[in-house]
Amino acid sequence: MLGVTGSIAAYKAANLTRLLIKESAEVKVIMTPAAEDFITPLTLSTLSKNPVLSEFQKNETGEWNNHVELGLWADIMIIAPASANTIAKMANGFCDTLLLATYLSARCPVFFAPAMDLDMLQHQATQKNITTLTGFGNHLISSGFGELASGLIGNGRMAEPEEIVSQLKNFIALGKRFAGKKALVTAGPTYEAIDPVRFIGNHSSGKMGFAIAEVLALQGAQVDLVTGPTQMHTNQSGITLHPVTSAEEMFSECDKFFATADLTVLSAAVADYRPVTVARQKIKKADAGLNLELTKTHDIAADLGKRKKDGQIIVGFALETENEKTNAEKKLLAKNFDLIVLNSLNAKGAGFGHDTNKIEIISRKNGSKEFSLKNKKEVASDIVDAIFYYSHE
Repeated sequence: MLGVTGSIAAYKAANLTRLLIKESAEVKVIMTPAAEDFITPLTLSTLSKNPVLSEFQKNETGEWNNHVELGLWADIMIIAPASANTIAKMANGFCDTLLLATYLSARCPVFFAPAMDLDMLQHQATQKNITTLTGFGNHLISSGFGELASGLIGNGRMAEPEEIVSQLKNFIALGKRFAGKKALVTAGPTYEAIDPVRFIGNHSSGKMGFAIAEVLALQGAQVDLVTGPTQMHTNQSGITLHPVTSAEEMFSECDKFFATADLTVLSAAVADYRPVTVARQKIKKADAGLNLELTKTHDIAADLGKRKKDGQIIVGFALETENEKTNAEKKLLAKNFDLIVLNSLNAKGAGFGHDTNKIEIISRKNGSKEFSLKNKKEVASDIVDAIFYYSHE
């Protein structure tokens, strides 16, 4: 699915359509009304060999272009050029055009190629909207540097059609990296009950684990995602969700899938302790203090590490506040991990609750690699890349 918006760069959509057809793609084009001021629907329908769509209603009989069916039809959606106006609407859930309604209905990967003047692109509002879209899991095809329609020189030129097609081909190739592989991923916190109302838990949001599961699924893996209590959800195909509450429940679910998993990513923040006894009724507040006797929870990572077979890969996480790398390396060996992802609560923008993270990946085979602060979707891609390269060393 190719979306074309109101930008002078809309003329490039003709060559992009031609190149996609040359790669044996079936192309359907949706234009915004503003795009028709820059390139005719006839040009794109001739090149795509499909009618160009722009309105919800097909004709005077009342037939309509079903945006839901269009969104489900597409294997990949590319919006090129993506104007500042359309990017803003995408980021904020507007759907006043057929293109935007189709975008909101799409379950496939979505790419967008911004095209606008350099000051519009650099404006904080546009940058925020682009960050929002990539945070949703959409794929940015960055604009290029050069002379713009305004006569200014700078960033804002839509990427050339050849570059866009190349990026799409690379993405499709990535989608085959884990084809036929089974993955087990844990996410979120665990809650250890004190009474029917209270619990011991932590601030994990589950964002990192969900992002990893989605990247693995996009790259062909069948993912069992075992998640503690979280507000996160996913519509990504290839993921089976297994919600749990306590550490013991998480272990029980992991135990079901670990033996057949080719790779396991333990990104959940599992509680280390639980109350020895759980009150059946809510504990009433008293003048005296409340003493809780705690016992260790099941060490899921250690248990799975002991049972790891040749060919299986286990990735662990270490969230540290002091002696970060030393503690992470000890955990890597003690739990029999292949890779461990270290993130420090001392790093600004990293840790629980943030949309960003800053990590270092430590390998049993070839040392470690540090990464800059990134959106968690990008961090997930770095982690999955590390898994792939580790498995092929």
